[in-house]
Amino acid sequence: MSKRAAYVALACAVVGFGVSAAAGWVHYRILHDPTYTSFCDVNATISCTQVYSSRFGIFRGIPVAIFGAIWFAFATLLSIAWITARPAVAESVPGYLFAGSTLALAVVLYLGYASFVLLKLVCPLCVATYAATIGLFLVSGAAASLPMLALPRRAAQDLKLMIATPIALVLALIWAGGSVSTLAFFPRESSVVTANAPIPEPGGEQRSELERFMDTAPRVPMAVANEGAKVLIVKFADYQCPACGQAYTAYKPILAKYAVSNPMAVRLVHKDYPLNMACNNTMRTALHTAACEAAVAVRLARANNKGEQLEEWFYTHQQEMTPESVKQKAREIGGVTDFDAKYAATLELVKGDIALGNSLKVSQTPTFFINGVKVDGAWAPQFFDQAIAYELKRAQ
Repeated sequence: MSKRAAYVALACAVVGFGVSAAAGWVHYRILHDPTYTSFCDVNATISCTQVYSSRFGIFRGIPVAIFGAIWFAFATLLSIAWITARPAVAESVPGYLFAGSTLALAVVLYLGYASFVLLKLVCPLCVATYAATIGLFLVSGAAASLPMLALPRRAAQDLKLMIATPIALVLALIWAGGSVSTLAFFPRESSVVTANAPIPEPGGEQRSELERFMDTAPRVPMAVANEGAKVLIVKFADYQCPACGQAYTAYKPILAKYAVSNPMAVRLVHKDYPLNMACNNTMRTALHTAACEAAVAVRLARANNKGEQLEEWFYTHQQEMTPESVKQKAREIGGVTDFDAKYAATLELVKGDIALGNSLKVSQTPTFFINGVKVDGAWAPQFFDQAIAYELKRAQ
């Protein structure tokens, strides 16, 4: 029974490591390749990219998946020790795994809550790591026979034995060295880009790839006036969408920069695409319950020249948004006193944006069209910046 449990634990650890490594690779590609689309981006609800791009996808600038890969690699080594070590050592391993997987379970419960409840998104790779963690927790918990209070003393003894065993020592050093190197050299990412933060320049190869993409991608005719701008950016977004909020924060200083350096040359047009079946007939559920009300509220606030202030509040307070709070902030920030009276008529305008988005095959938020080039999701800030610069140069 113990050996069978050990093999199950090993399987869970190996699967967890493989999936975490794949997630880390996807995150790396998102950071370095503006044309990359993750294989697990299925639609607006099932999307690895949107989860990784949220504030829950990184910790101190490092993708959470990297920490997961390090843990699962450690669990793999412990599982192998459970199978191959002498009985006196193997007896301790389930306890070590149980202690580690208990901490890991706490982390995945938090991340699962953030993904399913706060972001209302499903990341298939994340779900696989949750399952692997739960499997390790259950198997090791059932097999552990030593009191948890005895583990520190046993760990000191087992550590001495590991140091005296060449193969075990080499594997431990490889794991430690690999973990430290990965944490030290994996590209950092900031979850929030502020107005004063410098935008990193893409490397030469990345710039060439982006320019190649902009040159060869089909350009969709847009039924939106450019009003003399050389670069027309049409954004389909949902005020309650976390990825839209991230893009809003990250792109705001870039657009401000071009407003100064190239006045009137870059025009951003917002189009509403609420992910809520109450106003969007392509949705099966009310993914974002206040999205329809928020779209109406910003439109009404624009009539009072307060649309930008209300938009800012929505994007930076998404967790607080409910239909009731949207109406309240529309009144307090946007000066909207007739929300209910004008709701139905204004909602028809929102539905017009949705119909346009559907005709352009918009399937997620945000979706951008940069001079007609479709960009699903949000690019890293440096690529968005470079795309605008390239289009300005192209227009000369």
